[in-house]
Amino acid sequence: MCGIVGFSGDFSPELLAEMNQVVAHRGPDDQGTYISPHGEVGLGHRRLSVIDLSPLGHQPMWDVQERVVIVFNGEIYNYKELRRELQQKGFSFRSQSDTEVLLNLYLDCGEKMLTKLNGIFAFALWDPSKQHILLVRDGQGIKPLYYTQTQDGLLWASELKALLRCPDVDKSLNYASIHYHLTYQWSPAPDTILRGVKKLEPGNAMLLHRGQIKKMWCYYDLPYAQPIQPMTVDEAVDGLQQRLKQAVDRQLVSDVPVGAFLSGGLDSSAVVALAQELQHDPKRLCFTIGFTGDANPKGEGRIDDLPYAQRAAQHLDVDLRTVYVGPEMFEQVEHMVYHLDEPQADFAPIHVYYICKLARENGIKVLLSGAGGDDLLTGYRRHTALHFEKSWGWLPKPARSLLRMASRKLPTSHTIGRRVAKAFQYADLSGDERIASYFHCLEPHWIRGLYTRKVQAELAGLSFSQPLMKTLSKLPPDTPSMNRMLYLEGKHFLPDHNLNYTDKMSMATGVEVRVPLLDPDLIQFATQIPVSYKQHGTTGKWVFKKAMEPYLPRETIYRPKTGFGVPIRRWLRVELRDLVEETLSETRLRQRGLFEPAAVRQILELDRQGKIDGSLLIFAIMTLELWMKIFLDRKTSLFS
Repeated sequence: MCGIVGFSGDFSPELLAEMNQVVAHRGPDDQGTYISPHGEVGLGHRRLSVIDLSPLGHQPMWDVQERVVIVFNGEIYNYKELRRELQQKGFSFRSQSDTEVLLNLYLDCGEKMLTKLNGIFAFALWDPSKQHILLVRDGQGIKPLYYTQTQDGLLWASELKALLRCPDVDKSLNYASIHYHLTYQWSPAPDTILRGVKKLEPGNAMLLHRGQIKKMWCYYDLPYAQPIQPMTVDEAVDGLQQRLKQAVDRQLVSDVPVGAFLSGGLDSSAVVALAQELQHDPKRLCFTIGFTGDANPKGEGRIDDLPYAQRAAQHLDVDLRTVYVGPEMFEQVEHMVYHLDEPQADFAPIHVYYICKLARENGIKVLLSGAGGDDLLTGYRRHTALHFEKSWGWLPKPARSLLRMASRKLPTSHTIGRRVAKAFQYADLSGDERIASYFHCLEPHWIRGLYTRKVQAELAGLSFSQPLMKTLSKLPPDTPSMNRMLYLEGKHFLPDHNLNYTDKMSMATGVEVRVPLLDPDLIQFATQIPVSYKQHGTTGKWVFKKAMEPYLPRETIYRPKTGFGVPIRRWLRVELRDLVEETLSETRLRQRGLFEPAAVRQILELDRQGKIDGSLLIFAIMTLELWMKIFLDRKTSLFS
């Protein structure tokens, strides 16, 4: 796992070196750059050595005959099979790396190589004979890739911050993305918070020629357009078990020790259980997080993971290491915003950072994660809410409007009230619009009232659901509602949110995170499973839970659903009150010109009086302000 940067066009070697230095944390083991003879192409690489630790794994890497050169971030899990096939065709290798496999695979079949890859990756390959660069991002969007078009050509990098080393990048704010960041906690690809910077979408590739995009296409899409296959429960369970084992087995490939996240929940426990089944190791290091003080204040709706993680570790015979944190973790929030590249109003990234930091301190460079289980096989509350729409969704719109209005009057000071209100928040919408609305963390019309007149004018006519509706339009009309929602999970919530923060915060510590539950063959099978086997009444991931019964105790499989969380509501009102006041002061807000200070102050006061739950909105505005302080004002030691 590494960091890559590069350009096509008229840029200086000094800029390439600066960009490469910005992503140095992604690859502390080695570095390298390449500038073409005429200076029209530059490639930069920072290496985290995981496969073939020798100097032969150095990048940028040429093939044996020096016809093409590549910089690559990721892992190709089927590289050994591909290598054998290429050797049978007469291709030569000098290293044992998966990177060299990519070079020869390109020489063998060109762009068609992309359909043969099983892995997590972003790479740039320069072919001097054709005078083009191939830029690629993996199908699930596990590894990031940003790019920007300037008057001098095109720049790309693993992290947005590296692009900002070029003074010609358009750094004007994208107001629509700001609105989406507040609405969803993330901005749907390809847009970012800056007008001049884009994200290459998952499963997409582009060809560059002389600083311009010559061609862009989608080579992989999540297979929800395929029909659901008739199968018995036993067939679904057996098929899932086979592909889960295969996925974990593939992702254990490494020349360094492989550890794992272990929260004690189903997803992470399943991954560790199968890893132990395949390669039993009582010294396998697993990592979790615990909270000092009151980990679950009244009204937060959180469940303490640590006891579950400890019991799972004992059952699985692994060595569990725990990092303990408290309100002091908020001291890292500016550090978090810097590394995320995009503002995300979520504390989970800090958890990932602390766990990965502990792993690195214990000599672990690679961690297996359970990310993706909820997004592939259901498990979020919105999936349960969607399932129970059959009990009221048939009502005429006026009746559904009454449900929505009644839900707004429920108290939000307690968990149940918040969740019921959320379930009926958009009851009067129909079809795909209602499915898209389940992804809202905050109500768009409520957010709009906070903006200054200038921003409101910029957002006039903006459809809050447009990006997600555009994504859903790619599916056949008869695709079941649950699969339509899962398609949005995989196309946006995962790559734009969960996978983004997992990659950025793990790589900030020089740790690679792998996600076996997002293996392409596993996804291919899971999308064919009948919906009723996934969301079975109130039970999410039902078929997954049945599949794991031979491997895990029932208390692990059927424990209450939770996730990375902190008592944010209390912290914002008590321990972190001074930081809130400083970041959202009238002076700062007025200077920035995005939010009306009086409107923000009203939210703060209503939240502190317990009349509304404004915690997510408050934290979202805070992360936006901190992002602009770091990346636009440069008022931080992080970005020198």
